Amino acid sequence: MRQVVQLPFSHEEVFQGETEQQIPYHRMYGKQYCVPALTVYSPSEVQELRAAAEAVDGIYCKVMRFIQQYMPDSFLDHQLGIHPGLIPAARMEMVTGGITRQDWIIGEAGPKCIENNTDTPTGIPEAAALENILVGLAEDATLTAPSAEMDTRIRECFRIWLEFYAEQGLKGSVTFTSFGKHVEDRTNTEYLMKRCQEAGYEVFYAPLEELEIVPGEALYHQGREINLLYRLYPLEYLIDDRDETTGVEIGVALLDLVREGRLGLMNPVQHVLMQSKGFMAAIWSLYERNEQTPDYCGFTLFDEAEMDVISRYLLPTYFSAEPFELNAIPYVAKSYWGREGRGTLLLDGGTDNAFGKQDTEEQDTEHSLNEVLESNLASGATDEDEEIAAYYENQPKIYQQLVPMEQAVIETEDGAYSGYLLTGVFVIGGRLAGVLPRVGEKVTGDMAYYCAATVRERMNDEEEKEWRIWD
Repeated sequence: MRQVVQLPFSHEEVFQGETEQQIPYHRMYGKQYCVPALTVYSPSEVQELRAAAEAVDGIYCKVMRFIQQYMPDSFLDHQLGIHPGLIPAARMEMVTGGITRQDWIIGEAGPKCIENNTDTPTGIPEAAALENILVGLAEDATLTAPSAEMDTRIRECFRIWLEFYAEQGLKGSVTFTSFGKHVEDRTNTEYLMKRCQEAGYEVFYAPLEELEIVPGEALYHQGREINLLYRLYPLEYLIDDRDETTGVEIGVALLDLVREGRLGLMNPVQHVLMQSKGFMAAIWSLYERNEQTPDYCGFTLFDEAEMDVISRYLLPTYFSAEPFELNAIPYVAKSYWGREGRGTLLLDGGTDNAFGKQDTEEQDTEHSLNEVLESNLASGATDEDEEIAAYYENQPKIYQQLVPMEQAVIETEDGAYSGYLLTGVFVIGGRLAGVLPRVGEKVTGDMAYYCAATVRERMNDEEEKEWRIWD
């Protein structure tokens, strides 16, 4: 069971003034999102997470380059699910490193990275700003904030991006965009904008709905030409966008500007390759065939250290469920572009039933994974909700070995909540920057609670062993 430190304050006492300004969405969907508590990690855990996350980031970047240089368009289309209209821009080799968030499960088998959000990760103000406030409220000198360097990493990342684009002739102010009325997205975007400004660049915020594009010419906001754009808007959505009035294919026109060198995007378009869940299956396939890569490209893709990182920290992931079904191994089916747990199913290897759908009368309630998963569509679903659910459920899927999640009990306004811990790890510019713990169901959705990370220092081996009690 993960240790949680409850702060001696109510939600209302904590989330007011500066704290509420930093995280105006501390309540979401009509319920508490941020809790006045801390998720405790040991120094050795964070040390291993740092080394592991940075090594995994290196693997992702290396495989991305390999795919850009050696894999045909058909692989990007069919195996990664990349829209054909995205492929030319996704092949452009931009500077590696960016703002990404890996999701980790920490269990008895050690930490395992289950996916990587490389295109439009959120949760940034929570880790970079709120965590420090909450750790300070604990007034415990043994507790420190593991995300203290996140602002520095963000500033440095923008410097690297903008120096790269300057060498390509793209200079001037940086425009930041998201849906203006979406509070969470706008807050995340404006947080990054302020860090970019601190790095010495002129910045503007432009709501996504106010941007105008002239195909073959430029992107504009209120008549101002945009050459550099940070966008909190997924590329798999963008490519299908069309102006309802003029019929102009907005996404296609914008990506044409990128390909022509008239517009620099952040995160760069190449990140869409790694955002696809198919990328995880591609890594595992290359790992299993590492000795064959010299016959294909003239060199061995992974060295011994990289092979060790993959076997230790990544999970078997395939384009087919067959390896798990044949061996009756529990697994997870994930939609290629699933977000916030949408399009994800937990399955019992050897059956065709999703947990939560099969008959449970004869199941052992303690050990069975066949439980009802949290779902925003469980009651009061609108037509739009059902459309969104269908969008994710109907996508192609990859299949990943299931590993147990660690339990955590937190106090909420509705009483004690026993959930499962997912540890988000921000890797920015190739370096660990912050930690984002969320406590939710076995599929972590957008109704999960944020419970800030802290590290308890001065813990000897025996104390750490006693403190860590696994279910």
